[in-house]
Amino acid sequence: MIVAAECEFFLYETHSLKEKRAILQRMLTRARQQYNISIAETDHQDLWQRAGLSLAAVSSSGTVAEREIDRVLNFLMSHSGWEMTSSKKYHL
Repeated sequence: MIVAAECEFFLYETHSLKEKRAILQRMLTRARQQYNISIAETDHQDLWQRAGLSLAAVSSSGTVAEREIDRVLNFLMSHSGWEMTSSKKYHL
């Protein structure tokens, strides 16, 4: 079973694309290391206060994959420098 998600964030603390990329790189690397998911910035690469992320988890059980996506989304929302403005989950 594959569960995917798309989410958008508004970054409060960034003042340039360089700062945005540094924050994203740190968070995406941590997410990849701590959770069994794939994650990438897929939207708003040219805007310094917005980020669009896509993530996916694959498991033999849909429940396990959805739980992993939920854990990653909670981890991403825990960062105080940004706010999640939208998210969508897909079961494939």
